[in-house]
Amino acid sequence: MYDDEVELNHLVTRIFFGLLFLFTTVSSFARVPGEKRPPNIVFILIDDLGWADLGCYGSTFHETPRLDRLAAAGMRFNHAYAAAPLCSPTRAAILCGKHPARLNLTTYLPGRADMPSQKLLQAKINQHLPLEEVTLPELLKPKGYRCAHIGKWHLGGPGFLPEDQGFDVNLGGTAGGSPPRPGGFFAYQTPTLQSRDTTEYLTDRLTDEALSFIDANRDRPFFLYLAHFAVHIPLQATPHLLAKYEAKAKPELGLEKGQNNPIYAGMLESVDESVGRLVDKLEELGLTRNTIVVFTSDNGGLSVREGPNTPATSNAPLRGAKGHLYEGGIRVPLIVHWPGTVGPGVVSDVPVNSLDLHPTLLQLAGVERPGNRVSDGVSLVRLLTGTGAIEREAMHWHLPHYSNQGGVPSSAVRAGNLKLIEFLEDGRLELYDVTKDVSEARDLSKQLPEETRRLHAMLDRWRRSVDAQMPTPNPDYDPNWTPPPKEGQTGGGAPGKPGG
Repeated sequence: MYDDEVELNHLVTRIFFGLLFLFTTVSSFARVPGEKRPPNIVFILIDDLGWADLGCYGSTFHETPRLDRLAAAGMRFNHAYAAAPLCSPTRAAILCGKHPARLNLTTYLPGRADMPSQKLLQAKINQHLPLEEVTLPELLKPKGYRCAHIGKWHLGGPGFLPEDQGFDVNLGGTAGGSPPRPGGFFAYQTPTLQSRDTTEYLTDRLTDEALSFIDANRDRPFFLYLAHFAVHIPLQATPHLLAKYEAKAKPELGLEKGQNNPIYAGMLESVDESVGRLVDKLEELGLTRNTIVVFTSDNGGLSVREGPNTPATSNAPLRGAKGHLYEGGIRVPLIVHWPGTVGPGVVSDVPVNSLDLHPTLLQLAGVERPGNRVSDGVSLVRLLTGTGAIEREAMHWHLPHYSNQGGVPSSAVRAGNLKLIEFLEDGRLELYDVTKDVSEARDLSKQLPEETRRLHAMLDRWRRSVDAQMPTPNPDYDPNWTPPPKEGQTGGGAPGKPGG
């Protein structure tokens, strides 16, 4: 009997501590009675999507009905900018809320090699997002968020991958910036995501994984960072959508005279379908009113030649393209949807930046950013909720590099309606009123010399304040140099690998 009592006591003790452990684990995610559950966040980042590519932004060739409906039910920004005209810097800025120049990560990774044809040697950059930076998932997780990165990473390799930067889940994220080899959008292979058959389309698969993540985490706050590889090169569409837009395209226009690329259009409709599936899933699970959906791009559209079947799109009426500091390289679509908090059908002309999304999401989630951490963005909460305006002196960009799309080392600042670009090879300044002259066709630098000097001084002060790295003179500069032919080529090789 004595032995039975001892055994019973041991059993009761084990049950007690087991229940205590279970209670402690569950309570770490449970809400205090009366406390509102933090909102879910679905952040959809598209690669190389141009400002003019969606129907709600004026496109008549591309068909994006689900994105147009999302914009009509939320807030659409006309003057939204990427933090950089290339992908890796903008992605870093979104995740940690710091300007690419402050992070010393100002071009795509690993960057373009210097060549004798350049007047300047490019600034050296960090080859990954530093681990000491505090990312969105690292700040959200103490609030009970489950955080997933699905898709393109391009911010560092082993040791600096999404799972090293606070994400609980990483599917598809690697050091690479292009769709996974060997097949690109088909027959792709990564350490964490492999195609199930040769016909599976990467955009659809990433969406499948995103839906599974939402299903699995419906009962707790979650942060889903869905970074599509689309619509980056290589341009590849599903057969049925390619056929649809080949029938719609006008071959006589070619690819240089407006939006007329059937491959790109098919890729974009797959993105639109992806967004529609996500929105439908949130509605099915009853999560719509407690989920913030953000949709944007990492830089402007590829409206220049860079590989087969390009240009991909036209950024008109904007000037320039990805890799440039003209509007076409940095102005991007931005849609924010949160029923009950963000009013429907609102179109904002307030200039905003992808840097702003970091402090905005933290505030909406009820997370205080550590006081010892710099934030280069401005919270958009008052703007989104219609309770006030935002205050900002200026926005800045710094590209101390040559881009694969023809961009040259330059910096820019927008203050009010005026935007100044400084070209670093020769110090040339250009000034535009980007509200009256969206195409940046009329340089006002000679007409408004005082404003030109004021904005240039503002830009120079800002560069010094963030310790922006500058390009330096190239001692081996040779304007007549051309790259040697690649094996199997008779002419000069490509200037650099596709990036950003």
